[in-house]
Amino acid sequence: MTDPAPPRDIAEELQLAIAILVRQLRAAAGDGVSLSQMSVLKRLDRLGPSTASELARAERIRPQSVIATVNSLQAEGHVARSPHPTDRRQQLIALTPQGRGLVQQRREAGQGRIAELIAERLGPAEQQLLAQAVPLLRRLAED
Repeated sequence: MTDPAPPRDIAEELQLAIAILVRQLRAAAGDGVSLSQMSVLKRLDRLGPSTASELARAERIRPQSVIATVNSLQAEGHVARSPHPTDRRQQLIALTPQGRGLVQQRREAGQGRIAELIAERLGPAEQQLLAQAVPLLRRLAED
């Protein structure tokens, strides 16, 4: 058995592969929604209505960046703001039915495209190896 590649080499190859996959998924979606916008939409889908501060913490970005993203999503009808029930200084941001539909559509398109690529390009042993790698990738991605 050979020694594993150095972590920096693995990181470089992994970053490149992920970037290519993301570009393919965005091209397949063709809906004009940016990665940062989709990230906020998916976060709202998971967390439910949230404040801009909560979204900024979850996304690890500045509140000003979240507000700009939310403003564009609201202009497109994907999110709506409402008064916070206990803190009048804040607003809750929630998915609209249109936003929820976009998240679901993007999720199905992405999973479908990745499933196609797996079926077309990987043999059974490689598919099994990829399935074993998914928990490791999750660990890298978790907070």
